[in-house]
Amino acid sequence: MKKRSVLISGHPTSVSLEEEFWDALKEVARRRNLSVNALIEAIDATRSGNLSSAIRVHILNAYRAAATGPEGGAGDGSDD
Repeated sequence: MKKRSVLISGHPTSVSLEEEFWDALKEVARRRNLSVNALIEAIDATRSGNLSSAIRVHILNAYRAAATGPEGGAGDGSDD
């Protein structure tokens, strides 16, 4: 677990996430041409619970959407 300080609407706050989630958050932000702070602000604006949990759910949904994108599925290359 890694705690980092971020700015949300100009106010500093701490967010604790596993390193893998920080990496995934950076990747999602990069794909959307956003800064990590801007993505966290967007997540914060729509959340109903804990910010760290909302970030994890947002990342999960982003990866699910990418896996089931225009190609019609995650596709592992197998034909079974």
